[in-house]
Amino acid sequence: MGTAGAAALRLPGLHGYAVEFSPYWPGRVACAAAQYYGIAGCGTLAVLEQNEAGIALLRSFDWNDGLFDVTWSENNEHVLITSSGDGSLQIWDTAKAKGPLQVYKEHTQEAYSVDWSQTRGEQLVVSGSWDQTAKLWDPAVGKSLCTFRGHEGVIYSTIWSPHIPGCFASASGDQTVRVWDVKAPRVKLVIPAHQAEILSCDWCKYDENLLVTGAVDCSLKGWDLRNIRHPVFILLGHTYAIRRVKFSPFHATLLASCSYDFTVRFWDFSKPNPLLETVEHHTEFTCGLDLSLHNCGQVVDCAWDELVKIYTPSCLAVPV
Repeated sequence: MGTAGAAALRLPGLHGYAVEFSPYWPGRVACAAAQYYGIAGCGTLAVLEQNEAGIALLRSFDWNDGLFDVTWSENNEHVLITSSGDGSLQIWDTAKAKGPLQVYKEHTQEAYSVDWSQTRGEQLVVSGSWDQTAKLWDPAVGKSLCTFRGHEGVIYSTIWSPHIPGCFASASGDQTVRVWDVKAPRVKLVIPAHQAEILSCDWCKYDENLLVTGAVDCSLKGWDLRNIRHPVFILLGHTYAIRRVKFSPFHATLLASCSYDFTVRFWDFSKPNPLLETVEHHTEFTCGLDLSLHNCGQVVDCAWDELVKIYTPSCLAVPV
């Protein structure tokens, strides 16, 4: 199956780790990338824009270590935060030629994930690190507000609930996903979700109790937080570790995943045959993935082949 309206941009010498659509500007994307596959070298935050000719590089900012994740501000259309291999978070302003505006250095190992809360009325950021902690930040305050301990392995992913204020989930190499409430530093819920490292998790946009996990065992699992004894769905098809998973902003049962098998797969867990489509347009580990809030069906991904691609898979080009 093909992809519609596909556009690509090469970032020479940079291996993409994360991409995110702007919540403000349709077609604007941020990509966090690293030299030398993130093992050594520097990092770059690339801000891109899709136009009629393809994808243009609007601005890029360099950091002295690899950048592993990126999140847009929810209260300023020009502001982004990245997380880095040196354990720090960087705040950038795309309206300024140079940066960063601020650097927060508290994590003692790689800061692998960062996410800005989408809940109205709170400007909170959560970060997750290989030092096994998650940290809560208010971008206006120069130090973390709280540190969350309990994981017994690397934290790969930290994601805010889109429904419940002050609630986030963390996915870890200790084979668990944990759900936290910022008002109580002790963990709220521990889900032994896989018998393998869990690299990614995401919340359903239509059901506050539904969480999905993606792991090194090549499976995606859905979890109802009210009953975690058994997953509500298991999706099989990837042939290597699942690097990132995202629920659709437009369809309650639709999600996308990308993997070290170089593919992006689209699923509808409500269907007897849930795999809708497999997109194979990268030649290296596919690490970054996001679904547009503005353009229904539009997807962005990035991989270690230096490419960022914006496209609409055929399964999303028609009403699901």
